[in-house]
Amino acid sequence: MPDRIQKILSSAGVASRRKSEELIRTGRVQVNGKPAALGDRAEPGVDLITVDGEPVAAQTLRYLALHKPAGYVTTVTDTHGRPTVVDLVNVPERVYPVGRLDLHTSGLLLLTSDGEFAERVTHPRYEIEKTYVVRVARPFGTAALRKLQSGIELEDGPIRPEKVRITSDDRRTVEMTIHEGRNRIVRRVFEALGSRVIELRRTRIGPVELGGLPVGSWRELSQAEIEGLRRG
Repeated sequence: MPDRIQKILSSAGVASRRKSEELIRTGRVQVNGKPAALGDRAEPGVDLITVDGEPVAAQTLRYLALHKPAGYVTTVTDTHGRPTVVDLVNVPERVYPVGRLDLHTSGLLLLTSDGEFAERVTHPRYEIEKTYVVRVARPFGTAALRKLQSGIELEDGPIRPEKVRITSDDRRTVEMTIHEGRNRIVRRVFEALGSRVIELRRTRIGPVELGGLPVGSWRELSQAEIEGLRRG
């Protein structure tokens, strides 16, 4: 069945839907030897779709959960030669990270070959909850906890966690659940409160739990987890 070309490219793991549209706009996509335009449709397996002259092959859609170690960058490739999260995943399909964790943050990271799925999970509209465990250098005081529970103002707007609680007797471990996906948002929250983060780990994205997945290991998402993420 014919489908929009940007959707075909996204489903084939070429790029996200938005980036696929840019590939079409800049004339890098052809269908049966002719330049494609936004709004054009094609049928995989019937029409020959190429990007920069290379045929686009349909691929199996993969949905993975990875326990990202600290020290790995959340990209497919890195110009500085640092290890990437994709280096840890041995699958034949071309998968890429869904959202980001910074270099020094560990924990749950999703990877997929499904561009539409990736865009839905990361889009702010769907407000998918993410839970982090934060270890700070000094005990986290009651005043700081109350301030965080009430919400704080950052340079790019306010944030109010869905849930926040202290989980260790020494008051240096805080669990926080947010809907936000802004860059370095958790670290910036604690910096604004005067607490230096010494360890940060993401433990949940929507219905997907990190659980006992070993550091550096990955697993397939269950169908229930995939559908739960799609519902938002």
